[in-house]
Amino acid sequence: MPAWIDLSVPVVTGMPVYPGDPAVEVSPALRAPRDGVNVLQLHMGSQSGTHVDAPYHVDDSWPRLDEVPLERFAGHAVVADVRGLPARAPITPELLVPALSQLRPGSLLLLATGWSAYWGTDDYLAHPWLTPEAAEALVGAGVRTVAVDALSVDPTPQPGDATADFGLPAHRVLCGAGGVIAENLTGLEQVVGLPDLELFLFPLRLPRADGAPVRAVAQAV
Repeated sequence: MPAWIDLSVPVVTGMPVYPGDPAVEVSPALRAPRDGVNVLQLHMGSQSGTHVDAPYHVDDSWPRLDEVPLERFAGHAVVADVRGLPARAPITPELLVPALSQLRPGSLLLLATGWSAYWGTDDYLAHPWLTPEAAEALVGAGVRTVAVDALSVDPTPQPGDATADFGLPAHRVLCGAGGVIAENLTGLEQVVGLPDLELFLFPLRLPRADGAPVRAVAQAV
């Protein structure tokens, strides 16, 4: 029986979010002793937790979530192991060469930075990031789905960064090619080195959305 591997963070009240995004709150709405059933009330943004970005996330003229082909969200996956980089380090095309050589048509790329170890701490904001040149190398190799165990594929603003340029260039390269980006995965050390891997990132069906939470699951086959 193939092994199933959960790569998603739990959705809980007060979980980390991208700076400026809505806070997450999970609370009881109905209780079985009182109302006959248990129902939770969820308050969260479309980019909360483990989620995917549709191209529309960064440009009004690009495809919305329900316009993205379903094959973008599942398929053979290749892991680019870039663990060990220092805080805020760029991920360059050279670091992706071993993974690019393993691609098949339609492959999804898992970018393992190891930064999920800092989930829930201030250090989580200081993750490595994908250079525009690296994003262009992925697009050139046919990749249209990139999933990362960090808050973003681009640098995340931190206190004192008010004058820095955070124009989301890697997002624009990937999404501009019709691709999708999955962020806030966790536990990618479980899939590093697996030779035959399937990845599933199906989002909630939110019409005309910029993105949505996913249950990111891998299967070693």
